[in-house]
Amino acid sequence: MNDPEQPDLIAPVQDGAEDITVRDFSLRLVEALIFARADPLSTRAIAEVLGTQGGIPHDTADRDAYVAATLAALGAQYAGRGVELVEVAGGWQFRTAPDLAPRLTRVMPRPRRLARSTMETLAIIAYHQPCTRAEIEEIRGVSLSQQVLDTLLEAELIMPLGRKEVPGRPILWGTSSGFLRHFGLKDLGDLPRREELLVDVPDAASEPPGGMQAADGSDDAPDEVPDAPVA
Repeated sequence: MNDPEQPDLIAPVQDGAEDITVRDFSLRLVEALIFARADPLSTRAIAEVLGTQGGIPHDTADRDAYVAATLAALGAQYAGRGVELVEVAGGWQFRTAPDLAPRLTRVMPRPRRLARSTMETLAIIAYHQPCTRAEIEEIRGVSLSQQVLDTLLEAELIMPLGRKEVPGRPILWGTSSGFLRHFGLKDLGDLPRREELLVDVPDAASEPPGGMQAADGSDDAPDEVPDAPVA
C-alpha cells in the first residue's frame, strides 16, 4: 500500500525505542481522516482505520507504537505551518496556528462572547465538578438563573452528570467534551488557573449595576455565545 512516488519517513518513538519507519500511505490516510472530521478523532479510532485500511504494515510488531509514530510524523510535517495537528478533548484535530488566529478575525465570522456571569458559572462548574445548582449559588453568592444554565447547555459546554444522593436528588453538573474542544484542552488536567479562564470576557464595568444580576439577585442578563479557537 506504499505510495512509490513518496519516500518512507522516519518518525522517532518518544518512549526511547528504536525509530519506526512510517509509510507515506499511513500519513496520507491519517491526514485525510482527521481533515474529514469536524470533531477531534481519538487515537483508538485512528488505529482502527489504519488497521482495516492497510495503513499498518503486516510485519509491525507494535501496532500502538506505529500509530503513535504516524501521528508524531504527521504533527512534525505541520509544525510551523498555518495549520497544526493538535491533541484536544481526547482526540486529534487540525487547528489554525495560534499566532495566526488573531489575524483571521477580519475575514472569519467571530462568535459573540459569554457574559461574565455565565463565564463565572462555567468556571465554578469546571473547578468544582460535579456540583449542584445550590453549590454553584453558594460559591458565587447569588442565585443562578435558568437562562445561564440554558446558555451553557446550548453552547455544549456543560452536561448533567447524574443526581446527588441527598433529599430532592438535585442534578450534578459538569463540563462536556465540547468544553475541552472550545478551550483547546486535552483533558481536565490541563485546566488553566481560574483567573486565566475568566480573562477574555467583558469587563465588569461594561455590565449593568449588580454584576449583570436582575433585581431579585439572579443572573438574568442575556448571555452571548462564546468565542472559539479558529479551527
